[in-house]
Amino acid sequence: MLLDYDVVEAFCVHGCAGRASSTRGTYRSVLYQLAGQVHGEPGLRATPFAGAKAPAPYSPAERADLAAVARAQRDPAKRSSALAMVVFGIGAGLRPGELAALRGSDVTGRGPVVVQVAGGPAPRAVPVAARYAGRAAGLARRAGGGFVFRPGPADRGYKNFVNNFAGRLARDPVAPPLSMSRARSSFICDHLAAGTPLRALLAITGITEAESLARYARHVQGVSPSKAVLRARWHAEARQ
Repeated sequence: MLLDYDVVEAFCVHGCAGRASSTRGTYRSVLYQLAGQVHGEPGLRATPFAGAKAPAPYSPAERADLAAVARAQRDPAKRSSALAMVVFGIGAGLRPGELAALRGSDVTGRGPVVVQVAGGPAPRAVPVAARYAGRAAGLARRAGGGFVFRPGPADRGYKNFVNNFAGRLARDPVAPPLSMSRARSSFICDHLAAGTPLRALLAITGITEAESLARYARHVQGVSPSKAVLRARWHAEARQ
């Protein structure tokens, strides 16, 4: 879709690479206004339709590389924010806008560590994956009542607030780029692979329909990417 925010941003960054920054800013502002009439405010778009292609999840080796990239940042604030992307993206499946709004006080518990997503289009409670729970609790403890990601004054409503930060991280060229969409895909695919009941998975991801999981199921061995099969599985689980 031409007015999708991702398409608009790609056009402004790559299609207008030779233009002055003021010109790119004008294009972005006008196109964002048009996109808003179709999709709503940036960061509040509905879940992509079930046929849209989901990004591939990070492999175990790539996840280790991402953690290393985060730890390698010299600035402590940047290091903490990069780690938050890994922990709350892969470990809790947060969307970029949800990470930007996350405060330390939104993370609770010591057994299961739980993220309370209070704002945005899908308020919910998300148990953090066990592997990332300790890190999540530590980041939240340090943030206190402040923001976990990039604390301090910032335009948190900007659609690429998180991913623009990721693009400026120092990293080895062979390391994978840190992306919240791939991190969220990793969280969802991990649960699909683990056999998490679909009703529970929909609840913790903020996805409204089982068919929307088809785009992620394509990446999970042993899980059918058929929307009809996923719908039937959801109904079967609901009757149990």
